[in-house]
Amino acid sequence: MTPFFVMIKCQLGKTYQVANAIADAEIASEVYSTSGDYDLLVKFYIEDGADIGHFVNQKVHPIDGIQDTKTIITFKAF
Repeated sequence: MTPFFVMIKCQLGKTYQVANAIADAEIASEVYSTSGDYDLLVKFYIEDGADIGHFVNQKVHPIDGIQDTKTIITFKAF
């Protein structure tokens, strides 16, 4: 499995709605609220070799209340 993170900026007042929608969809390993430029940090796992961009476009972007995302691809856990 390949892990990656997506930082999500939500529309004003929609952070809890977005976090709950991600949790309800059971597509994420972990969902955290954050401070700063982004409201949520979400950890996902996909099958090795699967297209991360396609996953984000098909599973994450359609969630109502998301304004912007930043995907972080990881290489090695220590």
